[in-house]
Amino acid sequence: MLLDAAVVSRCRRRVHLEHDPAAADAPRAALDATTQRRIADAAAHRRSVADQLAEHHTADWAEVSPDLPAEQRCAATLALLSKGTPFVWGGLLPADPLGGRRGGAELLVRHRGGYLPVIVVRHKVTDPGAGARTSPLTQPVLAAARTDPERKLRPHSRDQMRLAHTLRLLQAAGLVARGRATGGVIGLEADVVVWYNLDAPTWSGGHSAMVEYDARFADRLAVARAAATGGQPLALPSRVTECRSCPWWPTCGPALRASRDVSMVLRGEDTVALRGAGVTTVDALAALDPAGNPPAPITGMSFRDAVWLARAWQRDLTLVRRHRRIGVPRADVEVDVDMESFDEAGAYLWGCLLSGSDIGMPCGYRAFATWEPVPTPDEARSFAAFWSWLTDVRSRTAERGLSLAAYCYNEQAENRWMLSSAERFAGAPGIPTTAAVQEFISSETWVDLYALVGTEFLCAHGKGLKTIAPVAGFSWHDPEASGENSMRWYSDAVGLGGGEPDLAQRARLLTYNADDVRATHALRLWMSSDRVNEVPYGGDL
Repeated sequence: MLLDAAVVSRCRRRVHLEHDPAAADAPRAALDATTQRRIADAAAHRRSVADQLAEHHTADWAEVSPDLPAEQRCAATLALLSKGTPFVWGGLLPADPLGGRRGGAELLVRHRGGYLPVIVVRHKVTDPGAGARTSPLTQPVLAAARTDPERKLRPHSRDQMRLAHTLRLLQAAGLVARGRATGGVIGLEADVVVWYNLDAPTWSGGHSAMVEYDARFADRLAVARAAATGGQPLALPSRVTECRSCPWWPTCGPALRASRDVSMVLRGEDTVALRGAGVTTVDALAALDPAGNPPAPITGMSFRDAVWLARAWQRDLTLVRRHRRIGVPRADVEVDVDMESFDEAGAYLWGCLLSGSDIGMPCGYRAFATWEPVPTPDEARSFAAFWSWLTDVRSRTAERGLSLAAYCYNEQAENRWMLSSAERFAGAPGIPTTAAVQEFISSETWVDLYALVGTEFLCAHGKGLKTIAPVAGFSWHDPEASGENSMRWYSDAVGLGGGEPDLAQRARLLTYNADDVRATHALRLWMSSDRVNEVPYGGDL
């Protein structure tokens, strides 16, 4: 039984199914186009980083071909490590039968009589700030690491678990560097190595990443062994966040719905606590007195809301009112905003819908876009145009003594890219300061409808805009409209991978974005109308 690093960040039930011979023919979802694209993009990113590093370190560099059979690839890696090659790319380490591990790392770096792992990922690994330990790609070694005055760690647990896994493999092979457990990550920016001290007590409870990894891996190994040997299953189906993208959902989903498992309405520790108290089904939860004492502590929401949510699920209701009266901030002049980004690469489109009192500007939809593949300096132009237009709306509204409200659906994404754009393009024409952006997003003018929906409603089938807006009577023009699909459309629209830009996909993205802002517009109008009272009140269920 040999497991790779992915298991420690994976659902326990998925680990069971992957090793249960009886599940070999169970239904699984095929990789969708978006997942396939992300895999291809990650592979291209790794290749780009490898080429960059090889150019810097030609004399000290060696690569192990990924096309070799595993046994030959491992032998080639060991030969290079035994010689003390400073940088080994694509290495596969000897399996650790006693520990139950297998795997490798993109880069193995010589250090203090052994090696340290460096992995390459296609996401951001730092944020603006200070305190991260980094070294440049021209010196991707721990000895060159310095405290970075411009970056702070973005602590990705999965990255740390993968580094810990590789360190345990190096340790089993007698190849780990002396000193504290350390590993590096090269992220999307691909300009530095970010170094993690995996012995530091930075995890919940004051323990280290290595301690966390060891506990998780031991658990997953026990789950896999029980599944493989036909023993009592150590992991039963339970709905978690990972289910959204898990290939095993076609197996687990019907089973959970058929058993009416309590995880269909609650998550995490709340589900575990209720099961421990004997409340294992949605129906058992719905039968409880919402005004009574909970059978176990509930932390994700109030006990009353948990019971109401279970009753909503029983009736297949998308929404239930949490209050008799529903409120949403309204203003004389209103703007709906929606941003489109491409993974971590950049924000390529800011769409706005202006409505309300006349301020001498055309009402309706406006788009501020760049069709140069992100990241690109042209993002500065499109963001500056959006900010200039928004500033003009705010000024004209104030001059006329009118009130203003700007709406988005889940401000986390818009806030992040507004702040990021102000930071990345500081000093470019029309780019606001981060202080100006912070002032706007912290003001009462900026309204997050996603948060309001959570305040006013219980959502039995999720809180996404594509789920909630149809209750208000809105529908998208494109039957395939979704954030995931928009990534594929964008790839075609700008010709990523060397293809010709597809102008029809650009038009499709503009229609999609326009529908998104019209959806928030329709949703808040509905929430302000008497029609919202057609949604049942939880206390009446």
